[in-house]
Amino acid sequence: ASPIGVNSFLWRASLDTISFMPLASADPFGGVLITDWYSAPETPGERMKLTVYILDRQLRADGIRVAAFKQRRDETGAWVDQPVEPAVATRIEDAILTRARQLRVSSSAS
Repeated sequence: ASPIGVNSFLWRASLDTISFMPLASADPFGGVLITDWYSAPETPGERMKLTVYILDRQLRADGIRVAAFKQRRDETGAWVDQPVEPAVATRIEDAILTRARQLRVSSSAS
């Protein structure tokens, strides 16, 4: 039996996919990963934060949902919320699903 409450391939793939961001919280039973704010070196005036929800015990395309948040520094140096293109979350979801499928294939091959 799996010690986590959600699909283990989706869980591991989510951790792999967002590993470049600092993790604020990980709940393997509820299937929720929350990152801390992350600024890419090439865009220090912008930062992103993600919440990944694993919604199913099965490896399914609708078993994962990503919420992305973005902020930009204004002239005073304060962080201001910015709209995030829906494509950003979709790209991350697709990357997680691709990685989850790779993990499943490699686990069945061994």
